[in-house]
Amino acid sequence: MIYTNTTTVKDFMIIGFPGLDPAYYGPASALLLFTYLFILVGNIFILVFVGLERRLYKPTYLIFCHLAMNDLLFGTVTLPKMISRYWWDSKLISFGACFTQMYFVHSLGAIHSLLLLIMALDRFIAVFLPFKYPVLITNNNMSIACGLSWIGTFLRMMAIAYHALTLPYCDSNIIAQCYCDHISITNLACGEDVKYVQAVAVGFAMFSLLLPLSFVIFSYIFIFAVVMRMRSTEGRYKTLSTCTPQLVISCLYYLPRCFVYLAHAIGFSFSLDIRILLILLYSLLPCAVNPIIYCFKTKDIKDILMKRLKNAKVGMMQASK
Repeated sequence: MIYTNTTTVKDFMIIGFPGLDPAYYGPASALLLFTYLFILVGNIFILVFVGLERRLYKPTYLIFCHLAMNDLLFGTVTLPKMISRYWWDSKLISFGACFTQMYFVHSLGAIHSLLLLIMALDRFIAVFLPFKYPVLITNNNMSIACGLSWIGTFLRMMAIAYHALTLPYCDSNIIAQCYCDHISITNLACGEDVKYVQAVAVGFAMFSLLLPLSFVIFSYIFIFAVVMRMRSTEGRYKTLSTCTPQLVISCLYYLPRCFVYLAHAIGFSFSLDIRILLILLYSLLPCAVNPIIYCFKTKDIKDILMKRLKNAKVGMMQASK
């Protein structure tokens, strides 16, 4: 077949779950809407709560705020289109909107990974260099590190998106996914450069995933080694309690992804609907669950919340007398 360099596709059609019976479109859209509202309320609450509590103006909670902003944006980039797909049967998305969504989906995923690396670095220095921690890990330094993660990734992903835009799209426009991502879009491209563009994108994705993951694993292994050598039970508990939220958040982000990638590598295949469901779970579950982890697994936030709830309860009892 002879391909031209002209793109004839004007819109893409997002199929979502191909095997989902139309009778379940209503419940599916309601579930997605509830998930989106949960993500919005949870992450906005974290941003406002940390912003108003001066006692939480610390590097660790600054990273939590960046993660909350990332989760909030990811949910906003992906879920409204998914909801409209099943609520109003709105399958079409314009060429430009699809590429824009793809750009932000992969950018926010890479930023999330870098923020987890910064979080692991924060805990690593706190355990290994406790006396230098106040000097090295300051709000200013964390703001610079997190800011560079956002700016650097957005710039880097522009190259990936532009590279995909150089391909001609002149055949099918059906995306068997719930949102636009790089592999789904470039699979619809024509010409001889498709495999090369995909290989470059996969290389960047592996770098964005494996480099932070390697450091996260390395840092927590060393942290647990130090904890096991501690003679004081109280010291062990205190150190582990400060690391638990970060470890749970990291596992929630990396483990499902690693499972899907390893299953694919060893030749274990899923049905299309199961594969899409797994991608949705590892993409959206952290966005919804992270605020709960911040509140109930982080001592400072939990203590302040309990104190405020107790004060509110006392105030209500006094008002009722």
